[in-house]
Amino acid sequence: MSGILIDSTRLQTEMDTLAAFSDAPAPAVTRVLFTPVELSARAYIKQLMADAGLTVREDAVGNVFGRWDGDDPALSAAATGSHIDAIPYSGRYDGTVGVLGAIEAVRALRRAGFRPHRPIEVVMFTAEEPTRFGIGCLGSRTLAGRLSPDALTALKDTHGIPFDEVRQSAGYTGDLTAAQLAPGHYYSFVELHIEQGSRLEAAGAPIGIVTAIAAPATLRVVLHGSGGHAGTVLMPERRDALAAAAELILAVERAGRGSDSPDAVATVGLCHVYPGAVNSIASRVTLEIDIRDIDLASRDRMVAQIEAAAADIAAARHIDIERTVLNADRPCYGDAQVLAAIRDAAAETGSTAIELVSRAYHDTLFMAEICPVSMIFVPSQHGYSHRPDEYTSPEDIARGVDVLARTLMRLASS
Repeated sequence: MSGILIDSTRLQTEMDTLAAFSDAPAPAVTRVLFTPVELSARAYIKQLMADAGLTVREDAVGNVFGRWDGDDPALSAAATGSHIDAIPYSGRYDGTVGVLGAIEAVRALRRAGFRPHRPIEVVMFTAEEPTRFGIGCLGSRTLAGRLSPDALTALKDTHGIPFDEVRQSAGYTGDLTAAQLAPGHYYSFVELHIEQGSRLEAAGAPIGIVTAIAAPATLRVVLHGSGGHAGTVLMPERRDALAAAAELILAVERAGRGSDSPDAVATVGLCHVYPGAVNSIASRVTLEIDIRDIDLASRDRMVAQIEAAAADIAAARHIDIERTVLNADRPCYGDAQVLAAIRDAAAETGSTAIELVSRAYHDTLFMAEICPVSMIFVPSQHGYSHRPDEYTSPEDIARGVDVLARTLMRLASS
């Protein structure tokens, strides 16, 4: 087999082309599930897969699969991939590096004369971002059986349109029950992704090997107080929902800062105030809270601490609280064999690699329900992500694709 060579120029051209499928002006990218722009981007990816010699299929929720059958097509596939949807006014690298990079890895292996023993499959996941339906990793959750057909049917987008209506309008009319994959369906899964942090850049290392992905839990808390005129309701009489929310926000911060776990984080990322007028006391506030850690017990302790604080605040301020757990996912850990394949691949390229945990979650978190997994990270300049100036150099992307290709070569040869 001749050497593996990555066509960085072609890959960057494809990155530029994909970035142009956007509902926001460059350099920002907005690409929301099943919009006309996102459907056009999907068509582009499917064409690239077909041009790379992959057999393309799609499931009922819009996950796209490109398959390279090996010498024994009956064997489970070594899989790779990521997503192409993008939150409003974000960047061009999040997710897309792992989809376009996977396609280029297949092309590079073909050019090198490699013939896989077991199949290689490239997956483009539906809706990793929670932008339209309020839940992240919709496609991979469905594959893993963590989002049932009933739960999918109950989903509505930000305009109240049911998921079933949206997906069928986009041409995805298949049976939702057929989308779930059985454990062992894949031999392995490896996702190439930008780091979305600054650890690789700080260490001067071009490759990150992901040993674990933090477990996120998301809570929605609605605080019901009593509204009124800001000038006429005296302070002793008040049941101010926003003041209660402010206390709860600080309690969330204390839970994260007070944890003994170095990977523990707790964040209030959304605060909706009703009625939202400067001269009106807030009668209702909705908070959405993100709590995560690679240590599940630590994560759950923070959740319990926040729930206890919410109850105490409600009692002290004479307000009512509704709490909904939007999701409470399990952490995942890199498989020893997959990690070894990545380490060997990085060493073969001469790339310095460091091992780290991912505090952002990815589709890999749910693929771990199906098969052994890990991830390959490449640097994000200044740690920027989910913003228009997100940037990873062509050289770093090409190096990551090279490591991915050599990892797939090892896994597909077993």
